[in-house]
Amino acid sequence: MMTRATRTTEQRRAIFTALQGDRSHPTAEAIYLRVKNQIPHISLGTIYRNLKVLAEQGLILEIPVADGPARYDFRTDNHYHFICDKCGHAHDIEMPLPTSLTQSLQRSGYAVRTQQILFYGLCPNCKS
Repeated sequence: MMTRATRTTEQRRAIFTALQGDRSHPTAEAIYLRVKNQIPHISLGTIYRNLKVLAEQGLILEIPVADGPARYDFRTDNHYHFICDKCGHAHDIEMPLPTSLTQSLQRSGYAVRTQQILFYGLCPNCKS
């Protein structure tokens, strides 16, 4: 579960659990609706604050979306996302970082800690 040095509250545990195994990359509001079933007194502000802490601790990934609310991912390994312009869903894209890009960054003196690449367009469902 949560392994980094962070105080584990009931709210934080419920938020983290709501994200585990969820490949839909939910928004904070979607997570709020799920967690509210378990903790009726929780507020949307509490959800946002805890998502921020979990992301800062590296336990979840925040996916910024250009024209919409951020989405959240329980997977923190290096992978990419495709955001559909029409339905707004975020999809995992599995592909390695091109060697030429890695080499170019190293030659320029950059030390990459993590990466996040977003693709935008139409998903297969919306394209049809």
